[in-house]
Amino acid sequence: MERRDFIKLVGAGAAMAAFSGCGSRDGSAAKKAVPADKMTYRVDPKNGNNVSLLGFGMMRLPRVARAQRESLAGDNDLDQEAVNELVDFSIAHGVNIFDTSPRYCKGFSESATGTALSRHPRDKYLISTKMSNQSDWSYEGSLKMYKKQFEDLKTDYIDYYLVHNVGNHNNFNGRFIDNGVLDFLLKEKEAGRIRQLGWSFHGDGDFFEYMMSGKYDWDFVMIQLNYLDWDHVDNPGRTSINAKRQYEILAEKNIPAVIMEPLLGGRLAMPHYKAKAMMRQADPDASDASWAFRFAGDFPNVLTVFSGMTFMEHLQDNIRTYSPLVPLAEKEHAVLEHAAQIARDYKNIACTNCQYCMPCPYGLDIPEIITHFNRSLNEGNYPEDKQDADYRRARRAFLVSKNRKIAPERQASRCIGAGCSACVKNCPQRINIPIEMQRIDKFTENLKRDA
Repeated sequence: MERRDFIKLVGAGAAMAAFSGCGSRDGSAAKKAVPADKMTYRVDPKNGNNVSLLGFGMMRLPRVARAQRESLAGDNDLDQEAVNELVDFSIAHGVNIFDTSPRYCKGFSESATGTALSRHPRDKYLISTKMSNQSDWSYEGSLKMYKKQFEDLKTDYIDYYLVHNVGNHNNFNGRFIDNGVLDFLLKEKEAGRIRQLGWSFHGDGDFFEYMMSGKYDWDFVMIQLNYLDWDHVDNPGRTSINAKRQYEILAEKNIPAVIMEPLLGGRLAMPHYKAKAMMRQADPDASDASWAFRFAGDFPNVLTVFSGMTFMEHLQDNIRTYSPLVPLAEKEHAVLEHAAQIARDYKNIACTNCQYCMPCPYGLDIPEIITHFNRSLNEGNYPEDKQDADYRRARRAFLVSKNRKIAPERQASRCIGAGCSACVKNCPQRINIPIEMQRIDKFTENLKRDA
C-alpha cells in the first residue's frame, strides 16, 4: 500500500494527525470517558498484592516549558504540578504501582515521584525503584544511593526493588556480588524495608538462563515484552533471547513478569503506515498504542505493564485499554504479527528513547535524531528511490522536519564516530550509535545534494 492509498483508507484528517508527529494517539477512543472503577488487577503470587495491570513508569515525566527552563536555578526542569496531576488521575482511576529510578529524568524522577505520591495514603500505591549504580560500582556509592532513595521517595519501605539493567556476568558480579551490594539488599528485605526483590534484564540469553537457574531467589523480573520482540531476535548482536522465551521461563517458575517498553519507547505508538492501515481496518476506534498494550497484558503471568506517560491523553488512553483488558482474538494476533513483520522489513533503529546515551560529549541529541529517522520511515517520509513518484515530497518532508526538530549543532553530522563511543557503553539496547549516526548523516547529505 502506498502512502496516498493509506490516506484514502483512513481519511485525510486522521492521516494528517498521524503524520504530524504531534504525539496524539489516533482513533476515536481518545474521546470516550475514562472508567474509574474497571481497572484490571493481577494478584502477585509471592505476597498477594493486587497490582494494577497498568503501571506508571516515571521515566518520561512532563517538563516545564522551554521558556521557563532558562530561569531555573538548577538542572531540575520537571513540571511538578503536571506530575502531581498525572499521579492523582492515575490513582483515582485504579493505577496503584509507580516505577522510577535514580537515573530517570536527569536524576530527579524519584523526588518528583515521592512528592506526588506522598500526598496520598501509603496504602493506596506501590513503589517500584532500582539500584541504578551503573556509574559507581562501589559499596559505599551504592549505599549512598539507596539511602537517598528513601528520602526522595518519602517512604520507609519500597514495595518492589530491582537490581537495575543487568545483562552479563561481569556487570552483575561487579555491581552486586563482588562488592556485597546484593547481600546488603537481601538483609534489607529481611528487615522489611524492601518487600519484593527482583532484577531488570538487558542482555544475552545465556545470562538470563543463569539468573533463572535457581542460584538466586527472585520475587519478580522486569523484561522487555512487546509484539515486535515476541518470538523474534530483532538484533542478534543486541540479545540472543527473545521475549517469548523469557516469559516462558518466568511462567514455568511462577515468578511474575513485570513488563517494560510495551511501546518500545513510542515506536509502536507510531507504527509504519502500512501496519497502521491494517489496524484501522481491524478496529477503526482503537489507538495504535492500545494494540501494543493489549498484547503485553494478554499473558496471565504478567503482573503489570509499565508505561512512561508524559501527557494526560496517553494516560487516559492506557487506562481505557486496561479498564478492563479485552484479550486479543486470534485474528488480532495475526494483525500484530503482520505489523511486526512490516517493522522488521523496514529496519527501524531499536532505540527506546531511554536517554541513557545522554548527554553526548559533542552535543548531539541522539534520541531525537533516531526518533526522527524512525518516524520518517514509519510515516512514508523516507525517500530512497528517485524513480518513486513520491520522492520529492518525501525528501522535502524528511529534511524540513529534521531541521525543525533538531538544531544544526545537535545533528548527526557532529558525531566523531568510533573515536568517542561514550554512548555505546550506556545503551541498554546495545545499538552501535556512532555507526547509526554516520548512516543517518550520509543519508541526509545525499538528500541535500539532490536538490
